[in-house]
Amino acid sequence: MQSEPTDRHRSATENDWWTTYRGDSPIVATAIHNGHAMRRDAQALVALSNEERRREEDPFTEFIIRDVTNRIIVHRSRFEVDLNRTRTGAVYLQPTQAWGLAVWREQPPPQLIEASLAVHDEYYAMLKSTLAAIEQRHGRFVVLDVHSYNHRRQGPEAEPAQPAETPEINIGTASMSRAKWADIIDAVISTLSASKVCGRTLDVRENVAFQGRGEQTRFIHEHFPDSGCAIAIEFKKTFMDEWTGKPDLEALRALRTLVASLAPVLTDALARKR
Repeated sequence: MQSEPTDRHRSATENDWWTTYRGDSPIVATAIHNGHAMRRDAQALVALSNEERRREEDPFTEFIIRDVTNRIIVHRSRFEVDLNRTRTGAVYLQPTQAWGLAVWREQPPPQLIEASLAVHDEYYAMLKSTLAAIEQRHGRFVVLDVHSYNHRRQGPEAEPAQPAETPEINIGTASMSRAKWADIIDAVISTLSASKVCGRTLDVRENVAFQGRGEQTRFIHEHFPDSGCAIAIEFKKTFMDEWTGKPDLEALRALRTLVASLAPVLTDALARKR
């Protein structure tokens, strides 16, 4: 029986960066925007409420990937350091970096910024080491870079964004050689498209709402150009109320099962590439 989609890392302290789970599989899933915790010095300066921060974080993505053997769950809020931005943009200093939000009560001092960037440095050192070990064991690997996105930005009572521009699942592939990994990408899209969540067929499209240009996928393709396929997967927040944070438990359990179902499909697809 699957556990409830509670945030088991809600009690993460300011000293907790991430948790990694490692097993014998060439498939890795990450939830790098799942976190909400901040260091005390950053928390003291942040101008946003917890609710405002959570609206732009990716709650429940940890739950969605929980059945993947290899996984990385980040506990730090993206408002402290965004691990999916380049190092120079990983700390939001201007509203244009953060959906128009004024993140800080005052300009963060250099020591606060450097402490946050140190987490960025450590994360990518860890990621490179982890993926190198998986590469050594399996030859090739696939990273499912799991995120979620808002589609009711005009307010809880306003009409949602147009479905034509907001697929339920957006597959981002712009940072890779599409031709090289076409069989892997097509396997992901066909598996997701053939599935149903809460009785409905999913709208799965590639590079519509997002193109997969985040720092993590870029980094993986730069450092593992022949062995690593990193796919950004953005789930539209139809599995929760993005304004209240209330989850749809049935939808979340279905998405968790769906992501888990990708692992054997992708493992077989990688084996055929040998």
